[in-house]
Amino acid sequence: MNQEVTGYIHALKEPWQIELSSALRELILSVIPEAEERIQYKKPHFLKNGKYAVVISASKDAVSFTIFNATGLNFPGDFEGPPERKTLKLRKGQEWNKEQLIGLLSQAAASLDTP
Repeated sequence: MNQEVTGYIHALKEPWQIELSSALRELILSVIPEAEERIQYKKPHFLKNGKYAVVISASKDAVSFTIFNATGLNFPGDFEGPPERKTLKLRKGQEWNKEQLIGLLSQAAASLDTP
């Protein structure tokens, strides 16, 4: 695990954001174990074969989970953004579907299999 990403997560102001970001990071690494973690544009980015797979970012009242290479995938209505990347904004206490995120991330990451 990249220490800069760990530092970013532990520096978040709200305990719920730290907990949620840590859980999302674990989910990403379970789906893409070979993911390269790095801080870019002041946010944790996760790459597969040198290409963006997902980004986690925190704002004052939310944690955003952005999946790249999303074109052609079927996203639920609570995801926003252009066809090539979709973002789910999670707020304090909001429920989220782990299995759904695993499925969407798995599909999106599969298109990054070729280096």
